Amino acid sequence: MSGKADPRAAGEGTTSRARLDRGRGALGPALELVHTGRAPTRAVLTAELGVTRATAGAVAAELEALGLIQVDARPGAAAGSQGRPSHRLAVAEDGPVVLAAQVHADGFRAALVGLGGRIVATAPGCETVDADPAKVLVSVVEAGAELLHSTGRRCVGAGLAVPSAVAEPDGLALNPLHLAWPVGAPVRRLFAECVRAAGIDGPAFAGNDVNLAALAEHRHGAGRGARDLLCVATGHRGVGGALVLDGRLHTGSSGLALEVGHLTVNPEGRPCHCGSRGCLDVEADPLAFLTAAGRDPGPEVSLLQEAIDLIRNHYGDPAIRTATEALIDRLGLGLAGLVNILNPDRIILGGLHRTLLDADPERLRAVVADRSLWGQSGGVPILPCTLDHNSLVGAAELAWQPVLDDPLRALT
Repeated sequence: MSGKADPRAAGEGTTSRARLDRGRGALGPALELVHTGRAPTRAVLTAELGVTRATAGAVAAELEALGLIQVDARPGAAAGSQGRPSHRLAVAEDGPVVLAAQVHADGFRAALVGLGGRIVATAPGCETVDADPAKVLVSVVEAGAELLHSTGRRCVGAGLAVPSAVAEPDGLALNPLHLAWPVGAPVRRLFAECVRAAGIDGPAFAGNDVNLAALAEHRHGAGRGARDLLCVATGHRGVGGALVLDGRLHTGSSGLALEVGHLTVNPEGRPCHCGSRGCLDVEADPLAFLTAAGRDPGPEVSLLQEAIDLIRNHYGDPAIRTATEALIDRLGLGLAGLVNILNPDRIILGGLHRTLLDADPERLRAVVADRSLWGQSGGVPILPCTLDHNSLVGAAELAWQPVLDDPLRALT
């Protein structure tokens, strides 16, 4: 027997290792394609990744072995179709989850969120927010830990959404004005400490709630397919904006980009906490609407819910209609300025702004078109956000990102 190695065997081994390396490198992109619904079949996955059918099959099998996706090897063929139908791909219904938390002016909530932006379980929301951020975050993480215990799901990380700009790299909440938290509260560190103290596995992240809503909508909602997506929303207090550029959330050099709430839309308007007057932040949020409608905020429901209910159920009331039209005009002025600067290919509106759009879409679109250079040349689609709890889902996206980047490293 010869002691020399067979060069063909060596070549085959090299080829196998190369295929394995290519497959591992494709795990993250493949998971993101399934996660965002852009690869419903193995055939689509093969085309999107630009790999061979065999490599795509190996990648799908590996993701299934990690408990992240489900592969249906025997899907039914569509009527009239020819050839063997491709294997269908979906996120695993019983796979791991992340803990998502949101804090806003009228309360906080915890949820477990799976791949695909699926909310698996939610804890009852709390309607009071302590002025000490540490106390609030302890409570919201404890609620999440109870969900994990009751469901028995594996947790791979945690994400937090807050109504404040979050400065990087330290994760400081720079303007949590409506929470009465101290300026510069180290929310990411506090949140991470609470997560570790609760025995929850995985890294912890924090971000601005509107940024995270935009991220969730871009991946799973009204922003899917947009290249340059502008999101403007008002939640319980104030107005926020976010921009997704070429599929990535744009946060600027230190996480503080797109403070759209401080665009002036009414020079003689209300004083703003920034020192100016008539900012979008104080002219187009729920409190501004209730004030314009001559309604005193009640204790029964949140400012946001009260404003939405009035527009939806009492739009025939002249005072409600007048207040709605005033806010639409102010919002339209702000959007027009943003269109001139950013030239987005889609605008999505959340919170009360979504309700304003529903109430009179033509009025809002006309204001934007009339006041923006690019709007006059064809118009920018303006759509409502479509996800319930999109900031919660966006907080989950932060926690899922390490898994999407490198599933093997994150889970093994």
